[in-house]
Formats: sequence, structure tokens, C-alpha cells
Amino acid sequence: MALGYRLQSNPLVGKLTTKYLLPLGTRQVGDDVVFFNFGYEEDPPMALPLTAYDEANRYCIQLYHVTASQVDLSGKRVLEVSCGAGGGASYIVRNLGPASYTGLDLNPASIEKCRERHKLPGLDFVQGDAENLPFPDQSFDAVINVEASHQYPHFPRFLEEVARVLRPGGYFLYTDSRRAPVIAEWEAALADAPLRKISERAIDEEAKRGLDANTRRTQQQISGRLPAFISSLIRYGVGVLDWDLRRAGGFAYRVYSFAKD
Repeated sequence: MALGYRLQSNPLVGKLTTKYLLPLGTRQVGDDVVFFNFGYEEDPPMALPLTAYDEANRYCIQLYHVTASQVDLSGKRVLEVSCGAGGGASYIVRNLGPASYTGLDLNPASIEKCRERHKLPGLDFVQGDAENLPFPDQSFDAVINVEASHQYPHFPRFLEEVARVLRPGGYFLYTDSRRAPVIAEWEAALADAPLRKISERAIDEEAKRGLDANTRRTQQQISGRLPAFISSLIRYGVGVLDWDLRRAGGFAYRVYSFAKD
């Protein structure tokens, strides 16, 4: 989300914001806002087949799709860490065929909204911390994380937790960005993770297109719904992120897949 992205330089502040400030806005944002990522679009357009229900969230769904569809999720037990408003969880359950899907988020208001909004067989939501996952070892066949890890104070700890809850042969399907000053640190943490990298792809241009397509709609959705100070923070975050995405060398956005041997 825009506000979280702007807090990359201080992940502890981002984590506290997610747990304590963000719930104030989450409860007022409206039931039709079910995604907080900045989207994905290809050139020519990806043209992912979507139902009328999903079309309004096309660009955010496309980011989830390219991340989650790197492996076949049919019949798998899947965990999404930092599921936000649950739109990605709903899309994956309805279209990619997991046997079960658990969405976890630190924000209790998000979990409350997810449970109210997304009632599907095999889908459940749990409040919890990405760096201390409340699940036994080897609980899942796949872990998904979309545009959230820049908010974690101790990113290597999160990667250790992902490896712990994955069964042998399981997959970590991951996408996020980092601003230029911390890209090397990000890369080092991923290289040291107890997981084997299968693939890595830069999606900077696709993220820019997704952001362009989503920004106007996001601003329309939040207008008049949130307290003025939260609405202003989000608009500010979207605007500054838009600038960051456009300036040369400002950030790197990537999609990865990893396996646990």
C-alpha cells in the first residue's frame, strides 16, 4: 500500500502503523476496496480473463496472478502472509484451486473485514505477525507474499519463518520492491535465505503501468470515506511513490519463486 511503501526506510514504524494506525482507516474504507497493491500491466496488455465481479480490480489481480501462478496451486495448502483486505486470497481460491488457503495479517481490522467479506470454502483468516508465524513447522505447500515485506522490521527473520512453515518441496511465491539505498541489503537477505531460488524477474515497467491504471481509481475510492488526515497521508504516499517509480534508478520491483529442498 502507498503509506506502507513510504515507510520502507523505517520498517519498525511501518509495522506499528499497520497494527495501530491503519485499523482506523480500514474500518471506514468501504467493502469494495479489497486490494492495496499498485497493480501490474504488460505491453501489450496482459488481458487476463476475469469475471465481471473481478474486472474493477484487474491490475491488482494481475499482480497476484503472475505471483501465485508461478507454480500449480491445485490441491495445495497455501498461506498468504500480509493478506491485506483479502482480495488476492479470494481471487486465488476461486481461480487457482488450492485445497485450503489461510490469509494472515497483522492488522486486526483487516482480518475482521476479510472474515466478513470473503466467505468461501477452504478460506480462513488469522491475525498474526509475519516474523513469528502462528503455525507449526511444515504446515503449508506454498507461501505467498505480495508487496508487503518492505514493512517488516526484520526481513531475514520473515524468510526463516517462511522456510519453517513450508514442507519440503514447498514454494515461496514472492513479489515486492525496494528503493535504491536498500536494494543490496534486500538481495543479500534473499541470497542467505534457507530457500533455493528458482526464478527472478524484474517487473519495474509492469508496476509503473499498474500504478498508472490504479491511481485515479484509488483516489476516487478513498475520497470522502476516510478521516481527512488518513486520506491525506494515502494521497501523499501515492503521489510520492508515483514519483519514485518514474525517476531513473529509484527502485527495483521483482517477482520471485523459491523452493524448500
